Amino acid sequence: MEEVKPSDIKPNPSNPRIIRDDKFAKLVKSLKDFPEMANVRPVVVNMDGVILGGNMRYRAMIEAGWKKIPIERVDWPEDKQREFVIKDNVSGGEWDWDVLANEWDAGQLDEWGVDVPQTFADANEEIDVDGLDSEMCIKLNYSEDDYWKVKEALSKIAATPEAAVYQLLKL
Repeated sequence: MEEVKPSDIKPNPSNPRIIRDDKFAKLVKSLKDFPEMANVRPVVVNMDGVILGGNMRYRAMIEAGWKKIPIERVDWPEDKQREFVIKDNVSGGEWDWDVLANEWDAGQLDEWGVDVPQTFADANEEIDVDGLDSEMCIKLNYSEDDYWKVKEALSKIAATPEAAVYQLLKL
């Protein structure tokens, strides 16, 4: 790893990712609050100084006033560079909202850049079971295409979606 002036490297004009204003502000704040993080996750550049990974971090570092940018320089063929640009930006997983809700503070997660759903922020509030109706509702979110697929699959199992879920869960 080395450190260079921001003007020594350049954003990738083919960068496939963007960052919106609110997320960008969180990234800038994150880098200001925890600059050591950049040393273990440097901006990746090719031998010409074009950023392959970390375009948004680079922009945020400049916004945060950094005079030196930690980089990792790689000497890869063009096809490997293009592959890296995409693979570096592919999200490799999903949040386990149960773990986050039970073991992490929603305010901190939001501050750190996680898009915390409002229901998650309220998850640790105690539920007044005496004030609830006799029927409860579980809401699942699907794309329109997936909704119709799920609805059709459930209709093949039982007469109602509720009965199908009971049968699937062996309740």
